[in-house]
Amino acid sequence: MMIYLQLFWQFLQVGLFSIGGGYAAIPVIQNQIVEHCGWLSMSEFSDLITIAEMTPGPVAVNSATFVGIRVAGIPGAVIATAGCILPACIIVSVLAVIYRRYHGAPAVSSVLAGLRPAVVALIAAAGLSMLLAALFGEQHADLSSCRFGSAVLAAAAFAVLRIRRPNPVLILCLCGAAGLLVFAVTGSAEYI
Repeated sequence: MMIYLQLFWQFLQVGLFSIGGGYAAIPVIQNQIVEHCGWLSMSEFSDLITIAEMTPGPVAVNSATFVGIRVAGIPGAVIATAGCILPACIIVSVLAVIYRRYHGAPAVSSVLAGLRPAVVALIAAAGLSMLLAALFGEQHADLSSCRFGSAVLAAAAFAVLRIRRPNPVLILCLCGAAGLLVFAVTGSAEYI
């Protein structure tokens, strides 16, 4: 019973404090799941975010469902997901009423403008955290522990996405195929 309450409480906080959407939620999820509770390692968390991004739905909700199943089975998934979406349901309902009434007020515009830099900072922090996890795994970020195959693959994917602008799903599939190929040839995932 205690694990269900803990799951609900941790993901209630994720839902409450992940202002700015999916990418902005990643640092909050990391803090709750990896650092505070220790339910996942940083490497497992990186895998979780990859899976949560590839599956339909919001990152936070997909993460809640995955962690809930991992920690406490199907009931854990339901409880973690409910904890994650409850704040959004309440906040959006209240904000819809307020916005409908005061949408032209300068104070509302100022609040929204003030939140933008915080959201950008959260997304940047999440991106840097994921990049370091992909390039260095659980180790400290020094050149001797860098996974150069991952660095080359990330740089190539970034360049193709910026220059050619293909469908990101195609790039995900191609990078996954490259990782599978490296694993098939070397027998290890350490090279990528």
